[in-house]
Amino acid sequence: MAVKIRLARHGKKNFAFFHVVVADSRAPRDGRFIERIGTYNPNTNPALIELDAESALKWLNNGAQPTDTCRRILSYKGVLLKKHLMDGVKKGALTEEGANEKLEAWFQEKAQQIANKKSSLEQEGRSQRKSRLQAEAKVNEEKAAALAKKRSAAAIKAAEERAALAAQAAAEAEGEGDADAPIETSDDAS
Repeated sequence: MAVKIRLARHGKKNFAFFHVVVADSRAPRDGRFIERIGTYNPNTNPALIELDAESALKWLNNGAQPTDTCRRILSYKGVLLKKHLMDGVKKGALTEEGANEKLEAWFQEKAQQIANKKSSLEQEGRSQRKSRLQAEAKVNEEKAAALAKKRSAAAIKAAEERAALAAQAAAEAEGEGDADAPIETSDDAS
């Protein structure tokens, strides 16, 4: 029986979530499996991976073959490095203490890389938010300037209309004042 370490898809449409399983290679993707050894959530950044490293190492030593994606997941979590170092200990190339020191150094470096990635993503998110706010503020200022220009043009036009109405009213009042003046009649006609 050929045993594979592979992913079984779960989750919703367009929001995949995977279980890392050990299964017979002939079984369907989401079907029967021998053991579930972890989960993989690619929807977060960085991807969230939970893995039982000891169980994965046991299955690798027993001959299970990981798929390409699972190989990357196992490498990311240090399982393949641990297998490599343990094989070196078996062959006598390394001591167990030396292998454990190398593994611990790798885990510390990996944790530092993950922390750096998270901080850079957070900083990038802050800078993007800041640039969006600045762009929004600029657009708001342009809108306010355009509105102020429009209002001042409307105020000038209204003032001109009031002045024209006042002048017209004054002209009409002056014309009525002439009409109210007594009309002189000449007595010559009588």
